[in-house]
Amino acid sequence: LLSMTAYDRHKQLINTYQLYHRGSTSKLQRDTTRDKRDIDIIKQHHRFLWDDSSGEEDSWEVQLARRYYDKLFKEYCIIDLSRYKENKFGMRWRLEKEVVLGKGQFVCGNKKCSEVNKLRTWEVNFGYLEEGVKKNALVKCRLCSECSYKLNYTHKKKELTKKKKSKKSKDKKKKKKRSRDSSSSSDEEEKAGTSSKKSADQDKKSADEDARAQKSEADIWGAPAQREEEKDREEVFNDFLEDLFL
Repeated sequence: LLSMTAYDRHKQLINTYQLYHRGSTSKLQRDTTRDKRDIDIIKQHHRFLWDDSSGEEDSWEVQLARRYYDKLFKEYCIIDLSRYKENKFGMRWRLEKEVVLGKGQFVCGNKKCSEVNKLRTWEVNFGYLEEGVKKNALVKCRLCSECSYKLNYTHKKKELTKKKKSKKSKDKKKKKKRSRDSSSSSDEEEKAGTSSKKSADQDKKSADEDARAQKSEADIWGAPAQREEEKDREEVFNDFLEDLFL
């Protein structure tokens, strides 16, 4: 055995043990009772709502559960109405694939319902036990008419609807619109007045220019033409010489 490598020595010992101690190989198996998968750790440390403060000193199990929580979509809930007569409901946040399919928003939020027509939005005060402490959270869920009846079987929940515009707000909007229309009409009138003034000034200016041009033409044709005096031959020759010697 001393001349063998560690791996060969291990195989030799195991073979010898199996030959001389048959049926006792179960003692060699590893204890798997304490083994946990990631999903088991998430279930153990899961919380319906987490605080904003995430401590770096938390264990890796708590950090794993927190990372899983951050990936959930927390606008609408998926609800389990199987025990609605006992006024007991199960709620959880939506997964990414459910958001893509529209489950819980465009499809009924009941776990076992796929109705898409006449959905209503409800606000529920969800009370639950977490680590032995009773907690409450206001959550929203969208349900069809039948599932809405199950949700309100014991007592009526608060329904979220679009607020209708009051008459006062409508009257205010109408008044604002009228004031805007009146201001725009007054502005248009002022613009029209200024443009008419400008056009009148331009017409007056063009008329004055036409009158001046006609007067200058009349003066030219009415006065006798001035005849230039002809120079003598000697004067012309002298002018030529002067220009030549300059």
